[in-house]
This record gives sequence, structure tokens and C-alpha cells, in this order.
Amino acid sequence: MRPDGRSNDEIRATSIELNVLPYAEGSAFITMGDTKVLCAASVEERTPQWRKGTGRGWLTAEYSMLPRSTQTRTERDGRRGRVDGRVQEIQRLIGRSLRAALNMDVLGERTIIVDCDVFVADGGTRTASITGGFVALALAAMRMRAAGLIRVDPVRWPVAAVSAGIVAGEPRLDLAYIEDSAADTDMNCVAAGDGRFIELQGSAEHEPFSRAEIDQMLELATSGLHQLFAVQQEALAAAV
Repeated sequence: MRPDGRSNDEIRATSIELNVLPYAEGSAFITMGDTKVLCAASVEERTPQWRKGTGRGWLTAEYSMLPRSTQTRTERDGRRGRVDGRVQEIQRLIGRSLRAALNMDVLGERTIIVDCDVFVADGGTRTASITGGFVALALAAMRMRAAGLIRVDPVRWPVAAVSAGIVAGEPRLDLAYIEDSAADTDMNCVAAGDGRFIELQGSAEHEPFSRAEIDQMLELATSGLHQLFAVQQEALAAAV
């Protein structure tokens, strides 16, 4: 039995609230179990210098954890004049994942910035940020079309992410913190709506993992991703 009573192939209760920030082009507040992340997509009429003159757009992401999103206070990133390495890694993952959803040619020379701020951290903050960040991105694309900035939807397919791992010798889906901290293996899986993977991050925390265990985790992740795509679709249907 898992600490929260879920079966090994069950994701945490997940919900997405739309348009929680009145000034952002798109925003979504995602809750996965006790993990809560606010995602906002902002559209700017500029691109990085190296992108200028190409007619193509860009997307980047930023990630942060509020000081009391964790059990003990986390210092604000950059307070001591440096950017935390974990934060850099996560925001690059979010950016890579969400760029895979976009047709940059349709976007034009614009940049979409997706900010992901963790309100409560109970495991899976990076995967929740990607799943919620996509919804914020899709809302921003809708607003751009409604404003006549673009004619065609730049979103090619939905993107979502979920974790899987080996805990106490068992493959489990969507690890909460108490499981993540005790996992033998932890894997983060990002995929497009058609089932193709965008990124896989797997690491052995204690014992090395086998090919059979990889297959078990991917099987669980695929099931969880289907569930998350359905949650995204249901949330976005309310915005149409």
C-alpha cells in the first residue's frame, strides 16, 4: 500500500484552474496531490538577438519555488548572487519540453515566456510545471489568435509530463515526495499527445536499474500521461 492509498498505476488527484492571473496572456494553476504550481505564459514582441530576422519565434521558461513551498524555508533564488543549479536544470527542461509543442514559424518573431512558481512542493514539481505550463501556453495561443496577432494555432500537439520510479522494489507512478525521497530509481517522462517521448530523465538513487524496470516505468508513465492529457483537454474545453 502506498502512503496515500493509491494503486501503483494511479496518478495523484489532478486539477487545473484556468486564467487565474488577469494580466497574463495565459495562466493555469495546477494541483497534483499536494503539489501546487502557478503557470503563466507571457507574450513579448521580441526574440533573442540570434533569432532576429528569421521570422521565427521562441519560447523560454523560468521556474522558482516560493520560500515556504517546502517543509523548511527555501531561500529565494539569486539572493546570494547565484542561480541554483537545480533551478537552472528544471527551467531548461520546461523550456525544451514546451518548445516541442510549438510551430515557431507560425508564431512569428515573438517570444513566449512561461513562468512556473511552486506554491506547495510535494514531489513532481517539474512534471506538474510542464503539464500546467502547456495549458497556460495553449491559452496564450488562443488569445493571440483572438487578437489577430496570428492566423494559425502555433500549438502542434499537447505536452505533459509525469514521474515514475522503483520504490521498495515496486514500479510506481507519479511519486509524491515521501516516495521520491526513498526511491531506488526515479524517472521523469515528457511526451507529446501522440505518444512520442520528448525527454526521459532516469537515474539510480541507490541500486542500478534493469532494462525490464525501465520498461515497467515507461508503461506506467504512458498510462499516467494519457490521464494527464485528458485533464488538460477537459480544462481547455472550458476556455473555448
